[in-house]
Amino acid sequence: MAGHSSVLKAVQILRCTGCGAALAYDAKKQAPACSFCNSVVKVETITDPVEQTEGYLPFTVTQEEAREALRRWLHTLGWFRPSDLTSAARIRELKPLWWVAWVFDADALVSWAADSNADSRRSDWAPHSGQCNVNFRQILSSASRGLSAGEAQQVAVGVDLAHVQPDPIGADDAIVEQFDAQRSQARQQISNAVYEQAKQHVSVNEVPGTKVRNLNVSLVVTGLSSRRLSLPAYVMAYEYKQQLYRVVINGQDVRALVGNAPYSMFKIIASVLLVGVVALIVLAALAAS
Repeated sequence: MAGHSSVLKAVQILRCTGCGAALAYDAKKQAPACSFCNSVVKVETITDPVEQTEGYLPFTVTQEEAREALRRWLHTLGWFRPSDLTSAARIRELKPLWWVAWVFDADALVSWAADSNADSRRSDWAPHSGQCNVNFRQILSSASRGLSAGEAQQVAVGVDLAHVQPDPIGADDAIVEQFDAQRSQARQQISNAVYEQAKQHVSVNEVPGTKVRNLNVSLVVTGLSSRRLSLPAYVMAYEYKQQLYRVVINGQDVRALVGNAPYSMFKIIASVLLVGVVALIVLAALAAS
């Protein structure tokens, strides 16, 4: 990947037997469980060196601010959640970590073909095609195996890519995830990310009409440079009625938060019954009129 010198080194890592995440090994901590999914971890030495992070984005959110963000989020989840969720939920674990991602710039010539409803006349669909030049800047592609693709996409919003530090700053006890993809695999993953970005751009900006199907794109990348960065986040576990739920919060912006929470089955069933009763009343009124 152009634009940066290679940083190759053999690393000793903790490999999670559950989610497969690679974590920096710290013999002093003797960590027995994965920071992402709490599965058992084992020590592994990567014999074929891989490229490691070139910089860290610092934590600017404190642990207390992350806790408060979780409480606010629980309070805004809506009527179908348990009424006592905010007061009864208990934070059981909060772990700061740096998760890994590639950030790339790319210039591409994109050729595309698709069907859309523009100029379809008597038919529902009409063929269209074209070419465009697309410039991608500061596109982030997750390399994490501990965060899901959806989690990484949501907690990456709001990170400040302009202030990369050479060392981890802001959370001394944070777990550091490691890059574990070989260079060829990394190139392929970045190429896939460029392709998906190009496809999304064409669908939104190039294909005429309001409905699109059978979209195919091909591209020639004329410039590609990438950086390997570690991004800050908090992985939290909270308990509600003896069930654990997971939340991930951006370590620089608490508004970038993703997680799961319980629903109130009583409220859902009551709503369904109420809708049914209202429907019956309306039907009875119509039949009587």
